[in-house]
Amino acid sequence: MKKLLIYILCLVSPVLSAQEKFDIADHPRLLLKAGEEAQIAEMIGRDASMMRVHRAIVAESDKVLDLPPVERVVKGRRLLHTSREALRRIFWLSYSYRMTGNDAYADRAIDEMLAVSAFSDWNPSHFLDVGEMVMAVAIGYDWLYDHMTEAERRTVSQAIYEKGFIPADNEDYAGFYNLDNNWNQVCCGGLLYGALATYEDRPELSAELIDVYVKSVPFALRSYAPDGGYPEGFHYWGYGTSFQVMMIAALESALGTDMGLCSYPGFLESSAFVQFMTAPSGISYNFSDAVPYAPCNPMMFWFASKNGDMSRVWLEKQNIDRLPDDFMGNVNRLFSEYRLLPSLLIFCSKVDMDSIVPPKENSRFFDGKTPVYVYREGWNSHEDAYLGVKGGSPLTSHSHLDAGSFVYEYDGVRWSIELGMQDYHSLESVGVKLWDGHQGGQRWEVFRLDNVSHSTLTINGEHHLVKSFVPVVETWYMRARKGARLDMSSAFGPAVTAAERSVWLDRKNHLHVEDRITASSEDVEVQWIMTTSADAEIISGNQILLEQDGRRMFLNVHDNGLKDLQMHIWSNDPRHDYDAPNPGTRRVGFTMTVPADRQAILKVKLSPASR
Repeated sequence: MKKLLIYILCLVSPVLSAQEKFDIADHPRLLLKAGEEAQIAEMIGRDASMMRVHRAIVAESDKVLDLPPVERVVKGRRLLHTSREALRRIFWLSYSYRMTGNDAYADRAIDEMLAVSAFSDWNPSHFLDVGEMVMAVAIGYDWLYDHMTEAERRTVSQAIYEKGFIPADNEDYAGFYNLDNNWNQVCCGGLLYGALATYEDRPELSAELIDVYVKSVPFALRSYAPDGGYPEGFHYWGYGTSFQVMMIAALESALGTDMGLCSYPGFLESSAFVQFMTAPSGISYNFSDAVPYAPCNPMMFWFASKNGDMSRVWLEKQNIDRLPDDFMGNVNRLFSEYRLLPSLLIFCSKVDMDSIVPPKENSRFFDGKTPVYVYREGWNSHEDAYLGVKGGSPLTSHSHLDAGSFVYEYDGVRWSIELGMQDYHSLESVGVKLWDGHQGGQRWEVFRLDNVSHSTLTINGEHHLVKSFVPVVETWYMRARKGARLDMSSAFGPAVTAAERSVWLDRKNHLHVEDRITASSEDVEVQWIMTTSADAEIISGNQILLEQDGRRMFLNVHDNGLKDLQMHIWSNDPRHDYDAPNPGTRRVGFTMTVPADRQAILKVKLSPASR
């Protein structure tokens, strides 16, 4: 098992000697040490919302008692749904046992661990499946260590070794060590749990493995630089960062140190990023592969504690306080990575829940691989205005051709929207080469991923250039001008010599979009698009009326002699059999021509009509 480990240890900077032995805590050592259950009990005893979550976890654990153990069912190329269900069951059952002392929960969690330990493998060809499965059985092994027989411990520990550590040392599977995205965090985080949980069984190997995983994950941590913006967007921040926090929290509880992982620039600041990605409407700014709903993320309470800033959980606590008694029926939309839900009670028990205050900031610019500007009028009303504008590159993991796109909310309505991601299996199962992201690759033929489905510009009907990067070159924070200017030139290639887009809100929070496009030696056709769920009607040669939820908005194009200006309302009907439907949505905007060697200035304003 040494070949790949030695290579990785040479590849990355030193953190500690691989032969160094750790002063490791006794079982249970992961996240929640013996006796710390009392802190949770005290917290839920004085917070009705947290008591509701606690009781729901225990009630769901009761339901698991009557279900058969998980089975090895591969969907497409993934076992991930099984790994995630195993993690949910084992974590929740183990939590329920530790909080109630009911042996039935522990016995059933052990049955689940033995069931997955008997699988032929944990699907290492898609290593996320292994990462989550190792975390699942590691938590159960550690938390229920004294409840298991020696034979049961031996079976589970051997499964972690054979189905986790061994394939992680196989170059055919272990392509995640130097990735800068969520794969690194999930796989290394899960494997680290296995090494910490079974440390006594093979201490020298475990020390080496801990060293490897701690040294590898900075490839992903560097993505948060310089200021906390997460390149993959809101959805994958929830995934990758949740496992990153779980990893660090386990290091701290088991070894008493974060091994320097919290010190990477931008990481602790990234809680501000995900907070600003939640709009007043409660919808996320769902650029890239992301869903529109904005669930509560338990890891935000860990960040609040680390940063000493309880304003970072202002929205999370509001969401938790609004939970209905039957919230488990919709838990996947209400909580990010809900299989990790017991971590909410653990992290909340370590902070002062009475000290939560609203954030003081209203604007934030996140630079880095995916530069994003966000303005949020306030933190107390769903009718507050909101603007999000992004640049970036299609080469970033999970990106769309969406540079220059924006979302806009006013008076409680999201007027400019993101259609969001399409389910991967729906595409992969019919042979779509979803991850073929080169220029002309099939990824960009998927409607929701193409630039023509986003609130941005399209030139000559072409895809944006994949090898492009659109920077935010200026930001504004004045009352009369809140927004950003982007250099779009690289997205369009030789058809234009320059292209800039400015998007801002004025003093009344009305939206302005100004594009300056200079054509090369030939005329270029510009398609200006805003994707919306509002009803739309062209009412003049330069104006469209939008109506939604009893509100009306005018989209006005300043016609200063624009050549061939024509207003449009385009359907969002699927272009291919494999495209997902987009009911209730459409695209509005216009086309025009920029003459060769000339510059055109396109000015668009969205302003409300009287109700």
